[in-house]
Amino acid sequence: MSFPNDRVYSQSHEWHKVEGDELVLGLSQFAVDQLTDVTYVEVKPVGTVFEAGESIGEVESVKTTSDVYCAASGEIVEINSKVVDDPSLLNSDPHGEGWLAKIKITDKAGLDNCVDAETYERDHAH
Repeated sequence: MSFPNDRVYSQSHEWHKVEGDELVLGLSQFAVDQLTDVTYVEVKPVGTVFEAGESIGEVESVKTTSDVYCAASGEIVEINSKVVDDPSLLNSDPHGEGWLAKIKITDKAGLDNCVDAETYERDHAH
């Protein structure tokens, strides 16, 4: 399993890809593998303001329901409607087409608690 190295990973298995003052948020391949078949994706509405570490949505699978967290503080500016309409995108391409939300960052200090792809892969290799 390999993880893209253009983003950082949180302990709760979300990836955060910073693009200027925004970030794209998704779930890692490791998290998706643990969930197995994703059946439902919900992200809080555009305009939702949240603090680092708060849940911004949830993902349901045949096994469990998991909250989705963001390591930075910010505001949801875009939701990936494709993955909401077709949750299987999360299984097939979690690091690409299966992204969950775009967030305008208001405080990125929490990203300092995330790890790079190499560290994440070492800690979560099967």
